[in-house]
Amino acid sequence: MDPKAASAYSSVPLVNKPPTPSHRHAAPSAPWPFVDIDDDVDPNRMEDPDSHLVLTAVACDHKQTPGQEVCWCKYPQALYPNWTPRQQKKAKLSSILDKRVALSAVHCLDVYQDGSFVNAGKSDVNQRTVDSFWRTLQQGRPSDVHLRALFVDGLSANVMQILGTRYNLEPFFFSSAVGWIPSRHQTNVVPHESDHITITLTFVRSMSGPTGGMPEPSNSQSDTVIDTLVPLTLRSSGIVLLSDQLAVHMVRSRASNTIISLHPKTQMHGVSAQTLHSRVHAAGRSVYWNSIFKNTMDATFVLLSLLWYALYAWDEALEHLYSHVCFLESQVISTSDIKLSRELHVIRAHLLHYETLLKDFTKTIDFVCSTPNPSLEPTSEDDAKMEDMRRRSQAMLERECGNMLTEIARLERSRNMQDARVKNVMDLSFSMANIEDSKGVQLLTEASMKDSAAIKQISYLTMAFAPAGFVAGVFGMNVTALNPGSYGTLAKYIATAVPLTVLTIWVIVAFQIQIPDPHADKVVKAQRSEGSLDEGNLLDQRQTAAGFKRLDLWERIWWPIVLLSTFMERRRLRNEMLSRTSQRRILTD
Repeated sequence: MDPKAASAYSSVPLVNKPPTPSHRHAAPSAPWPFVDIDDDVDPNRMEDPDSHLVLTAVACDHKQTPGQEVCWCKYPQALYPNWTPRQQKKAKLSSILDKRVALSAVHCLDVYQDGSFVNAGKSDVNQRTVDSFWRTLQQGRPSDVHLRALFVDGLSANVMQILGTRYNLEPFFFSSAVGWIPSRHQTNVVPHESDHITITLTFVRSMSGPTGGMPEPSNSQSDTVIDTLVPLTLRSSGIVLLSDQLAVHMVRSRASNTIISLHPKTQMHGVSAQTLHSRVHAAGRSVYWNSIFKNTMDATFVLLSLLWYALYAWDEALEHLYSHVCFLESQVISTSDIKLSRELHVIRAHLLHYETLLKDFTKTIDFVCSTPNPSLEPTSEDDAKMEDMRRRSQAMLERECGNMLTEIARLERSRNMQDARVKNVMDLSFSMANIEDSKGVQLLTEASMKDSAAIKQISYLTMAFAPAGFVAGVFGMNVTALNPGSYGTLAKYIATAVPLTVLTIWVIVAFQIQIPDPHADKVVKAQRSEGSLDEGNLLDQRQTAAGFKRLDLWERIWWPIVLLSTFMERRRLRNEMLSRTSQRRILTD
């Protein structure tokens, strides 16, 4: 690959990086939507809770339906007055509401009571067709339609407000989809009647990279930060692992069920609405799933089949990553490039991020399994048929959720195995680097030995010329014996040189000499024989150190006298020891 192309590819992101999720703003249970700690609470909202009515009273040219109190264009503040314009801006909803001319396409899929799936067509929503789309949603469905799934391709302001008003959707659903905030919550629960379920799930999927090939790992300063939200490029196969999400809202009721799947245009390479529409449609053709849809009235199974898309994507992504790890293992064995070390660190950071996403996936399946469908609850204790249907549906739901949890557990084991293999490759990389360093040190040692031999040869040459230099120095002396007419004599030279030489030797010896203490061995032997040898009474630390006398300045100056006295003391102690030994032998005999 051309280096310039690789550099350009490294600097330009392949896909849009998803924003960092604000988990505190994920669900309606948070009492202050998109109002952070440092944000001020609007005092006007506290004094006048109905101040949003001014907004709803603004006239519009949209056609109203009978019984409609507020036009859909006043969403979200008409239904949720606590969502002020400032909060809508912080939730990134204003960026959608301000673009009225944006286009959206809604793919519809109907699920009938007999378990059959029928493509209900596609609706293009723009400024001219917005009223007809609103009327279509207001019209009643055929009596045999059990569920209608709406896959929204491109979230425009009109579609967001129409869907939000028609199905009473919490703005959290749209803000979580736009802001990539993982969430799962149940709202609007009416016992024995209906509820709302919102799921925003982030997962990882694979896609083909650019046709020009993958760049080599870069060592630039901008690459020092490892961002797990950025897609992971697998240069061995040209595959890119990127984050994607499912943003699904489900309305479960006795009369009808609705699934809304959002696919905003901000997700340039995310799964498209048409793709997910065709996948769910194909699930209806599955013999296994079709039997489930026929034997239960619980629309939650359609939601569960939709979640299988994320499971498929995870499995494919980890398969590609496994192949890339095998490729890196062979690369590390054949080369010791330091760039591979950073690439391994990047992969391991992504694997740690994947661990969090898989745990979130598990919690989502547990949420679906543990959230009962109110529309299946019997209205009376005598309704045995409804209770039997509810139990059978719950048993099947637990079975299918268990199957998905088993698959997710397998994915987690695969992720753990790959994490361990990457760590093993990193250790191998460091070992190879250490081996290369050892070889370098060995070469330096050999070079140093050669330099030492050369220096030794130079020293020998210097010694060879030392006699000639000494003779030249002697004959250059300014004394009368060698240079008649001079004032210096040989006696004066000797009288000056000898004392200075002796003084120099005296000073050198004074600061270097170590005089053994004759009492040290004797005291140590005595203490060992008495069993009282410890650090406290080994010897006076002021007098001895490691068996030598501790000399002060004056003792060092008069070192010959100290040395002579030590020698005499050692002889005296030796004679005493010999005398005692002789006496013991005499007594023994």
